[in-house]
Amino acid sequence: MSPDRSKMRQPYACEQMLRRGFTTARDCGGASFALKEAIADGVFPGPRLFIAGHALSQTGGHADFRPADDAHECCGGHVTGIGRLCDGVPECVKFTREELRMGADYIKIITGAGVTSPNSALETLQFTAEEIRAITTVAANSCTYVTAHAYTPQSIRHAVDNGARGIEHGNLLDEATAALMAEKGVILTPTLITYAEMSSPEWEGFLPPGSMVKNKQVLEAGLKSLQIAAAAGVTMCFGTDLVGPITAAQTKEFALRAQVLTPLQILQSATINPARLCGQERFLGQIQPGFAADMLVLTQNPLQDISIFDRPEQHLLAVIKEGYVYASRTHCLTIEHL
Repeated sequence: MSPDRSKMRQPYACEQMLRRGFTTARDCGGASFALKEAIADGVFPGPRLFIAGHALSQTGGHADFRPADDAHECCGGHVTGIGRLCDGVPECVKFTREELRMGADYIKIITGAGVTSPNSALETLQFTAEEIRAITTVAANSCTYVTAHAYTPQSIRHAVDNGARGIEHGNLLDEATAALMAEKGVILTPTLITYAEMSSPEWEGFLPPGSMVKNKQVLEAGLKSLQIAAAAGVTMCFGTDLVGPITAAQTKEFALRAQVLTPLQILQSATINPARLCGQERFLGQIQPGFAADMLVLTQNPLQDISIFDRPEQHLLAVIKEGYVYASRTHCLTIEHL
């Protein structure tokens, strides 16, 4: 989809996300500062955003979407939609600084292949240790953090050993790597629902055959990775990694995780844990004096049935963000923002 077409759809997508009950969202690649600013200024409703700008990838990496027969050499910092390509320490330093200059709240890097990587298997490692350390150093100097797209134990360690403070996905996590993450305080954001949806009959044909093979591999391992992480004491956040029209399945992540985690663990992953990851633990994630007045009015206690979040039309009576009612299904609360 072209950038212009995407921008025309973003206000609707953001409003729908808020109406599902997500008052804050962390975007790991693609959302612009202009989008974040427009929501903050009240131009249209949506969750407050914490954005990574463009995800940083090596040439030929997960965010390099050029087909193998494209022989055109890209210049340093080439933007590929949600990603930016950089190679070598100087480019990694420069374009980390550039993303931060353009409003990124944190930096996303790619240290291994992914389901949709056009030219590489999941087992490949991406970026060198020196490149990753250059990126994490620049981020730390700017008082922020780096999170890494990584599936395998090797790509997770590649990121963690070189300063990353977050891991996205992590489906193939093993016990030893989970112990390392817990020891270093690295936070994991699993994204199970995207694999389940892309393998469903509803979205048949969404992925090419090669990606479907990888999708099956990470889908089958996903729930096990949550059990391994929980047993090791790894802090986890709520994530989905959904794109385009599949974003409507966002709330299904709750029920998926409920197969192996407790409602309390899942609720914490969507509240206090991401607040900590974003450095907002004194402002977001809790209902406390001095915190943002972000609240959901529900028909039931989610600690008894976390899957109620996947049925907002039945159980979500109102969405309150910063003290204002943005969505209401009850006459007791009137919508204050349209």
